[in-house]
Amino acid sequence: MNKQMLRVLVATAAAGLALSACSSGKSVSGTSGSSTTGSSSSGAAGGSAKKPFIGVILPDSKSSVRWESQDRPSLEAAFKAKGLKYDIQNAQGDKNQFQTIGDQMLNEGVTVLVIVDLDSGSGSAVLNKAKGQGVATIDYDRLTLGGGADYYVSYDNVGVGKLQGQGLVQCLSGQSKPVVAELNGAPTDNNATLFAQGYNSVLDPKYADGTLTKGPNQSVTGWDNPTAGTDFEQMLTSTPTIGGVLVANDGMAQSVIAILKKNHLNGKVPVTGQDASVAGLQSILAGDQCMTVFKDTKKEAAAAAELAIDLANGTPATSATATVHDPQLNKDVKSVLLTPEAITKANINDVITAGGADKAQVCTSDFAQACSAAGIG
Repeated sequence: MNKQMLRVLVATAAAGLALSACSSGKSVSGTSGSSTTGSSSSGAAGGSAKKPFIGVILPDSKSSVRWESQDRPSLEAAFKAKGLKYDIQNAQGDKNQFQTIGDQMLNEGVTVLVIVDLDSGSGSAVLNKAKGQGVATIDYDRLTLGGGADYYVSYDNVGVGKLQGQGLVQCLSGQSKPVVAELNGAPTDNNATLFAQGYNSVLDPKYADGTLTKGPNQSVTGWDNPTAGTDFEQMLTSTPTIGGVLVANDGMAQSVIAILKKNHLNGKVPVTGQDASVAGLQSILAGDQCMTVFKDTKKEAAAAAELAIDLANGTPATSATATVHDPQLNKDVKSVLLTPEAITKANINDVITAGGADKAQVCTSDFAQACSAAGIG
């Protein structure tokens, strides 16, 4: 009897230690990139038998700084505000690691899985495993074509592209038939397709009526910034009369600007971007970049958190009032689509006021005078 009682006491103590470990947040770093896990005692799921546990897989930290500098902290803040247990990991551009993280999260018992895919193949594999285990799925920012996620949370990406096209047209105003080069995002990223659909809906009529001249057009594998620089240098060599560059994001825009500087053309050839990164905002202040597009990740993350908790609790997802078509499945995916904002020198302060960038990071000594002139207080 004493031995049996001892076994009970030991088992009870071990269970208590396990519960204690699960209730604390932690941050670790490994070869797959940083991983952040956390939980809150506020228990957003109430008295449900299985409390919400949200897994998030981010794609990388190379193609855009936004995933780690903007999306991760915004998602963490949103999940904490909702009292959700969460695990956020970054696949660092590795498709195999992406699937390994997915398997790990499913084994850990996530009740909702949120992914930003690297490509449709690896993304679909993870989504299908999740659905096979009855786990609700959300595509975040990028729609995984053929993946069949339950929901999609993003910005209106065709709208993003339209803002880029309109911004470039405005920046080229007064020029006679300028040659426009286009550097698109990764061909494997459905968002890149949607951005191009948006800006080409603005540029193509201008090409047709002779207002603009269509120049070189290149999609950049993996949104890789150095590759974008190499591609643009080749464009400029073959077409030295390029008068404007439609660049799909700020990271690639930096590479384009570097080539323009090398050829003493920065500030003379308008360049677009996207993400309202610190470097992008500084390039706008310097006159080297024409515009960018601000997608407030706090709003996007909050929308994802709201949707995730609804799915975890089995309540109707009333926020998903839009749809986005998946041509591979010939299916409309219920979606939450937010409205992007075009950013020029005149309204850079909107990004800082919203918390999308820190004034101290943007307005360094090199840009203090430009910040003051732009009314950044």
